[in-house]
Amino acid sequence: MSVRLGINPLTWTNDDLPSLGGDTPLEVCLAEGREAGFSGFELGHKFPRTPEALSAVLGEHDLSLVSGWYSSRLLERSPEEEIEAVKDHLALLKQCGATAMVFCEVSRCVHGDQRTPLSRRPHLSDADWQRLTEGLNIVGDYLEQQGVHLAYHHHLGTLVESQADVERLMDNTRDSVGLLLDLGHLVGAGGDPLAIAERYASRVKHVHCKDMRFAVLDELRNRDKSFLDGVLDGLFTVPGDGDIDFLPTLTQLSESGYQGWLVVEAEQDPKVAHPLTYARLGYRNLRDLAERAGFAVTK
Repeated sequence: MSVRLGINPLTWTNDDLPSLGGDTPLEVCLAEGREAGFSGFELGHKFPRTPEALSAVLGEHDLSLVSGWYSSRLLERSPEEEIEAVKDHLALLKQCGATAMVFCEVSRCVHGDQRTPLSRRPHLSDADWQRLTEGLNIVGDYLEQQGVHLAYHHHLGTLVESQADVERLMDNTRDSVGLLLDLGHLVGAGGDPLAIAERYASRVKHVHCKDMRFAVLDELRNRDKSFLDGVLDGLFTVPGDGDIDFLPTLTQLSESGYQGWLVVEAEQDPKVAHPLTYARLGYRNLRDLAERAGFAVTK
């Protein structure tokens, strides 16, 4: 199976905490990402939002568009309203060649609030679960008809965080609702990425390779800190620089036929973790892991 290696601009500049890398131009992100070896980028807040401008700026660096985050609010509006809200983002992804949409329900989430500890992340009632999964089915069907996979992003500090949350979501939605498997977020929530990869292999549409320092995670939990405080403390890093064992999960994905992108996504303070240094390290380590897992890495 073949994969391509991409990166998220969080290595250089942070959407949830704009003070991190706020002065770094988009051109620097793209040039250094390409220099490090990556074939594509996910979107961030500094990217153009029209297909023509986005294609032009990526093309200047011989980069592809990997995907882009979409903040869903299906607990606050109808599926039909959500479909209307997603159309511009969908058009951008489609016209620039991306085939998966990073999709996350952000109603009641706390991951972007530095004052709120992760322990206070939201939980869903049975009625909420029914509304969310039914809405996702409708939106997922629509996106599938448009040629783009909905890749649901379980995420620390949101409604779908734990392994049990991921399983409930997958077990109560149709195949049009795909999964973004993020190893860092799942391990950080106490889950097992290998078990999820084995159980839902055919529905994994996108993969984030975020490494984690367990000592920082323990400190975050013990001192009841927020997600963003964890970022500032160095919770995340690039694959191979932390404590997560990526190889078993990547091997399972390879054996089950996953094809698409493997994405380095590691929120870090660029003043502490030099972006180009870590981009190079992330590319080198992820390429090695992917090849050891049985993937053919292509440009």
